[in-house]
Amino acid sequence: MSDRLFGAILARGPVDALVSDRAWLQAMLDAEAALARAQAAAGQIPAAHAQAITAACDAGRYDVAALGAEGARSANPAVAVVAALRAAVDGPAADDVHRGATSQDVVDSAAMLVARRALDALLIDVEAAADAAARLAKEHRDTVMAGRTLLQQAVPVTFGLKAAGWLVALDEAAARLAAVRDERLAAQLGGAAGTLSALGDDGLDVLARFAAELGLAEPVLPWHTDRTRVADLAGALASACGVLGKVARDITLLAQTEVAEVREGGGEGRGGSSAMPHKRNPVAAVSALAAARQAPGLAATLLGAMEQEHERAAGAWQAEWRPLSELLRATGSAAAWARDALEGLEVDGDRMRANVDERGLAERVAGALAPAIGREAATALVREAVASGRPLAEAVAGHLPADEIARLLDPSGYLGAAGALVDRALAAHQARR
Repeated sequence: MSDRLFGAILARGPVDALVSDRAWLQAMLDAEAALARAQAAAGQIPAAHAQAITAACDAGRYDVAALGAEGARSANPAVAVVAALRAAVDGPAADDVHRGATSQDVVDSAAMLVARRALDALLIDVEAAADAAARLAKEHRDTVMAGRTLLQQAVPVTFGLKAAGWLVALDEAAARLAAVRDERLAAQLGGAAGTLSALGDDGLDVLARFAAELGLAEPVLPWHTDRTRVADLAGALASACGVLGKVARDITLLAQTEVAEVREGGGEGRGGSSAMPHKRNPVAAVSALAAARQAPGLAATLLGAMEQEHERAAGAWQAEWRPLSELLRATGSAAAWARDALEGLEVDGDRMRANVDERGLAERVAGALAPAIGREAATALVREAVASGRPLAEAVAGHLPADEIARLLDPSGYLGAAGALVDRALAAHQARR
């Protein structure tokens, strides 16, 4: 990320470097090298030429800024990269650089390589965040807290169940990202209009070898204007950001001063305010949210670019490059911050228990009271007590034994299948590993 002032917040983690201009250039050069080796293996060019081309495919040998400036003359950087590569290859091998390919073949294949490398890195953080959520779920399987719906207290739940909810969503997001990485990232090779005509009778053989060299899927057809692969990638990344953002949002709400049920770790000085020395802000969760919030707009741009004309697009293809990089970067940052927040999360079980409002047990009390005075009357009595602020124990004292009232008002006895659900989530997580 060129802006270092904000980069440590919005480009945290390893993905930033993996989607940089230099990373894109290296991926384009990797595609050129793979193409040369594939053609040599198919007998189209001498093996020595492929070796010479591969040796020159080192991004460190080239001026990224100069290539970018030159790329503006042709509306894509591949023309400039190919020219520079040819100039760097000695002798007749230079004539075999980029043989049979078109600019989009190089850039699209590079995009898939960049995406795969970024997904490898960000998945480490997503999976580590899931592991941290699993630890919290296990440790707090039976830690009672208030369930909250529409930001109001509902029936009691456990913090373990809340963490298990994070866990399952993180696991599912990771599974979808991994599936896209393994199944939907394909090499691109079609030549000028997707016919492989410049490769003669060896076109399909070269395509298969090219995909194998890159470690990418071999597509059925060139996908120059079929952008479903990019859309699938965008959808998986945006969905993952939604999951990471949900986790972060829950943490910020639970860390509010008035709630104070969790707080982030991090040591002295972390989470400070420029104006209020008493504050301890949940900076990892806030930063995860800041990164995740960028995803919908970036994904929308990529989906909006799917409508591409005929065999090669004029503008829509070019519109993908920056938002794809930014979406990968944002997801990587959100994952790194969410991992940080979850791995260092401090849970105050006593505060959680103290925050449980007995009104969350009104449903249970009314149900137990119904056999004695009728369901409608029981509901009305409990509703009136809640509305007036009258303690439930006092309201039902004449209708139920004292020990029964005490049992009904113990939230740990009204958790349903919460513990079993946590166990299911942990078992499913373990099965994924």
